[in-house]
Order: sequence, then C-alpha cells, then structure tokens
Amino acid sequence: MQKTMKKYFPIFVGPTLLAFIIAFAIPFIMGLYLSFCKFTTVTDATFVGWNNYLKMVQDKDFVHALLFTIAFTVVSMITINVFSFLIALGLTRGIKGTNLFRTTFFMPNLIGGIVLGYIWQLIINGILLSSGVTITTNPKYGFWGLVVLMNWQLIGYMMIIYIAGIQNISGDLIEAAKIDGATNFQILKKITIPLVMPSFTICLFLTLTNSFKLFDQNLALTAGNPAKQTEMLALNIFNTFYGRVGYEGVGQAKAVIFFVMVAVIALVQLVLTRRKEVEN
Repeated sequence: MQKTMKKYFPIFVGPTLLAFIIAFAIPFIMGLYLSFCKFTTVTDATFVGWNNYLKMVQDKDFVHALLFTIAFTVVSMITINVFSFLIALGLTRGIKGTNLFRTTFFMPNLIGGIVLGYIWQLIINGILLSSGVTITTNPKYGFWGLVVLMNWQLIGYMMIIYIAGIQNISGDLIEAAKIDGATNFQILKKITIPLVMPSFTICLFLTLTNSFKLFDQNLALTAGNPAKQTEMLALNIFNTFYGRVGYEGVGQAKAVIFFVMVAVIALVQLVLTRRKEVEN
C-alpha cells in the first residue's frame, strides 16, 4: 500500500502543488518585494527600502482604518458568536419547524457581499431618513450598520457549526447530570460549553478573519464615508493602491502588514481556544 502511495503521490500532488506555487507562492514573494519598491507596473519597480512602510505609518487614514477595523472585529466576534450559539441551543431543543428555521437563518450567507451591502443601505437609510439623516451622516451609523450587516450574514452559518457541536455531545452525559441534580445553567456551563469548544474555535476563527478582511460590504454600505471615517483596512488598501498615483508601493506595504497581522492574530486565537478544548 505504501509503495503504491509513493508511486502515485507525485501524480496527485503535483498539479495542486504547481497551482499553489503559481497562484500563491510566486505572487506573494513578488508582492513582498514590491512593498519595498516604488512602481506603477511590476516591470518598472525601483527599490526604495523602508520608505513605503514609513509612509504607511504616517498615513492617518490607515491608522484610523486599523483602529476602526479592530473595534468592528471585536464587536462582531462577540455578537455573532453569542447570538449564533443561543440560536443553536434553541434549535436543538426539539422545537417544531426546526429545519425551516435553520434554512431561514442560513440563507443570508448565500447572498453576495456587494448585493448585501446595497440591500442594507436601503433598509438603514429608510429607517434613518425619518430623522433626516443617512448612514453616512455620522460614523456611528456606519459602524453599527456594518455590525448589523455582518451579524445578519454570518449568524446562520455559525449557527450550523454550533448545532453540529451540540448534537455531538453524548446524551448520557446530559442525562447523568440531570440525575445528579444539575440545573440547566450548570449543564450549559460545565458540559455543553466545554464540549462545544472545538466549534467555538472554528467560529471564532471564521468571524475574526472575515471581519478583518471585510471589503465588498464596506464598499457597498458606506464606501468609507463620511470622510473615510468608516473605511476599513481592506478598503483603505484598495483606495491607496488604485486611488493615489505613485502610492502603489505604499498600498502593497499595507497589504503585507495586513496579511501578517491577520495571520498572527488568527494563529494566536487558534492556539488559545484549542487549549480549552476537551474530549467528548
């Protein structure tokens, strides 16, 4: 068996590995190099050292976008996971029409980000216009509008993951706890949550990375207005690279820092939550 696997290993792995090198590894290395260059196309790049990174640090819009994105990510992670876990608990109690509720909650995840952004822009502006304002009148409206949009899109998806985790808990454990006189809250705290930690690990990772990388919803809902006060990191990088002549290298430097930041934070989150996982 092992000889057969070794024989056909290159045949099956080769195409995937080649695609990975061409589509990811080479562009990533080129992007890393270009972050140290001034360029308009990849053929006229001139090495300028750390100049692009210095300009990035001095860019007040980038700093504000970073802080705005962090705040948005923290709020979204908490609200999405709390609501999706509570809904998952409710839908694993044998309620009639559970499958219909699951389908309904999951459907927003199937809508594209740009479409979703415009839909919620119409909804929120329709509500705010009664007070004579729009979502871009005040940065607070844009912030909470993005939070609501993100929750509406991802709660159903995370709910499915939590439902799978809850249903994987042995019924004997729950029954034994009830026989011993444990209350519903004690069962939730001492059995359900610890045993669903693998689901928490996955959901926290997904909500963290999706919140940090949010672009199309941000573009469609507020486009960074008013005055770039609701501009998130991905949109700021896009506007720098394509909207400012001569700043392509700075945009590339921002993209590199963005990648490193998301990767480090996501890995730290994975390590911390996996330590709390217990076997069923």
